Amino acid sequence: MILPAAPEIVELEIRERLEQREVALEHDADLHLLLDEVVRDYRDRYLDGGLPPLTEEGVESLRRRMLALGPLTPLLEDPEIEEIWVNEPGKVFVARHGEHELTNLVLSRKEVEELVERMLARAGRRLDRSQPFVDARLPDGSRLHVVIPPITDHWAVNIRKFVGLRVRHLDELVAIGSLSRQAAAFLDAAVRARFTIVVAGAVGAGKTTLLGCLAASISPRERIVTCEEVFELGIERPDVVAMQCRQANLEGEGIVTLRDLVRESLRMRPDRIIVGEVRGAESLDMLLALNSGASGMTSVHANSAREALRKLTTLPLLAGENLDRKFVASTVAACVDLVVFAQRSGGKRVVTEIVAVEDQLGDGDVPTTGTVFECSAKGLVWTGEVPGACERFAEHGIDIHGVLR
Repeated sequence: MILPAAPEIVELEIRERLEQREVALEHDADLHLLLDEVVRDYRDRYLDGGLPPLTEEGVESLRRRMLALGPLTPLLEDPEIEEIWVNEPGKVFVARHGEHELTNLVLSRKEVEELVERMLARAGRRLDRSQPFVDARLPDGSRLHVVIPPITDHWAVNIRKFVGLRVRHLDELVAIGSLSRQAAAFLDAAVRARFTIVVAGAVGAGKTTLLGCLAASISPRERIVTCEEVFELGIERPDVVAMQCRQANLEGEGIVTLRDLVRESLRMRPDRIIVGEVRGAESLDMLLALNSGASGMTSVHANSAREALRKLTTLPLLAGENLDRKFVASTVAACVDLVVFAQRSGGKRVVTEIVAVEDQLGDGDVPTTGTVFECSAKGLVWTGEVPGACERFAEHGIDIHGVLR
């Protein structure tokens, strides 16, 4: 039997340890330490015989290969590129200033597969035919999504770089023209008054960035628990517990879903529960958590603020439990206070509408709303309307009429 080369054995052992520990390597230094650890163990076993020799050159070659991302490195380092996707080896696209373009980069099938394997190894994730989809977070905070055959004809890769996450406060959104100063002051007051806020918008509208900026207005005295599929928010407050989902292991065990995280968050004495994004049955658990007294924030894909509310009254029905839509809609009306809608406009991400959610249900068992801010020729302007629960501002010592003047 022909043994694999020593660097291949070491690389396989590194992957196995990542799988066993179920942790990601957030920094290059972590990978260096793990590689050194596996090399020491390998050389100890080599002395007992039966293994090929591992040279220093082989170790350094492996180190470079696991740290580098090869042909994609220039694209990843370009600050103007927001997203990279590979449809097939000869078609590598990027999104720049909201517009996508085909690059002149051509990869081989083997290069694509090796790059993906390398990125997943860093993130502690795996990919095989039994699990042809995978999401992972790269060390720089970018999100990796991969689909492999037979689901697709070729390995399909998306890397969203989250360039916008450099903006972390509402004032910074004002400075770059994504939000009016008056609207920023209102949202800051709403967060401090413990309003539950839903951020809505299409893919790439800046929902995650906006959610992080809203969270920056939370009082440092509050305890925050975040639940995400993959770590993205990176909230910088004194008392934060961040949780992310976990895939099943090779035996099909150990999966942790977003529903599990939301349920567990209630046992952690949260003042605020932030769910990165709701897309399915986890929305029911989120609504029940908010109905227990905690304030919260989340995001949802939608084409308008009111469509987001309709979606929130429908998604919990996917839980498959004996649910009545009117009960769900009443819970949404009782729990959600504001919906902030963001979209791309002229290559820029902007907030175009803020609506207040009322307690009553309207036609079609959807909560009634009032528009607090709307887009006009002058930008995002106050309509003169205030949320029905404006007494909560006063309870927190906020003069909302003074803020809006």
